[in-house]
Amino acid sequence: MHVDRLWTNAQLVTLRADLPALGVIENATIASKDGRIVYAGTQAEQPLIKATETIDCEGRWITPGLIDCHTHLVHAGNRSREFELRLEGATYEEIARAGGGIVSTMTATREATLEELVASALPRLDAMLAEGVTTIEIKSGYGLSLYDEMKMLLAAAELGRQRSVSVAATFLGAHALPPEYAGNPEGYIDAVCSEMIPAVAAAGLASAVDAFCEGIGFTPGQVERVLAAARDHGLQVKLHAEQLSNLGGAALAAKFGALSADHLEHLDEAGVAAMAAAGSVAVLLPGAFYFTREDRKPPVGMLRTHGVPMAIATDCNPGTSPLTSPLLAMNMAATFFRLTVDECIAGMTREAARALGRLHEVGTLEPGKICDLAIWSIERPAELVYRIGFNPLYMRIREGER
Repeated sequence: MHVDRLWTNAQLVTLRADLPALGVIENATIASKDGRIVYAGTQAEQPLIKATETIDCEGRWITPGLIDCHTHLVHAGNRSREFELRLEGATYEEIARAGGGIVSTMTATREATLEELVASALPRLDAMLAEGVTTIEIKSGYGLSLYDEMKMLLAAAELGRQRSVSVAATFLGAHALPPEYAGNPEGYIDAVCSEMIPAVAAAGLASAVDAFCEGIGFTPGQVERVLAAARDHGLQVKLHAEQLSNLGGAALAAKFGALSADHLEHLDEAGVAAMAAAGSVAVLLPGAFYFTREDRKPPVGMLRTHGVPMAIATDCNPGTSPLTSPLLAMNMAATFFRLTVDECIAGMTREAARALGRLHEVGTLEPGKICDLAIWSIERPAELVYRIGFNPLYMRIREGER
């Protein structure tokens, strides 16, 4: 068998379902051809392979490329002043109701050109790529008009062209109520459902639709309309749910077969059971929990009991999680939410891929999958979760290329 590249003398974290825990294979090799994995196993069982290039990993560990499945990477401006206000005692809800929060970022984003949005997002993206990210979800949601939401989605697509990374774009038009619809949330939801979602679907700029189901966002009834419109236009659904209160958003998302429900600090057992039945992923966002100084944690034990997969993401955004480190997100998930090392690593690879509907392509090291790899100078996988402010990435591989 002739391949493009062969990585030898490696330890693999495969995340394969047929192997226990992380699916570790020691003394292993991994081979790629035309950007896909053709072999990932022990050197002893390796078939006869002739490679154009052979790389000696010198005992390093290889995981699937990291996947950040929940970000708001594209935006203009920052909200450092709101950070100061929170330190002085203001709550997230108080800031939002006073005209800050999402609407303040909306103003800056509307004023920015497409080129300016791309330029401002690139440093954030580069920080993530430097820690092994090969797939990233990017939401809109700071434009809150058809023109500006499309501008954000075009910026997300351009980021994927300017960097070697797979971008999964999500339309989040139902993120907040823009000023021009003050006092008329139903009118805005009408625009989201009848104007924005059809246009986004027709342009092929997003694969999923998200919404903010919350007291300072939109009601379950309004969100249900958004999810139904997404489904009618062939788009997958995700949902910001149960972050600040329990409005039954997770169960509502599950009703529509959602890929994921995200945040979930106020999730109850009925919501957990609904997610389990639907196969929806729980996306945990410890950066937002930390940054907003919340004290209610997602019900991790309940999620385990019901067998709900758990993913981890940075939730990179200017207001509640200005975090661009997937490695720190894993450490936070372990420290705050008490996830195990295995759960953290799976949460930023296999389960993150599941949360994007891309597990058939990425998230594990198996023949047929895209050859997205992160090669680490570590002695054991726990170091990826244990260290703070230290990046042991040795090499990032995207579609078989360095």
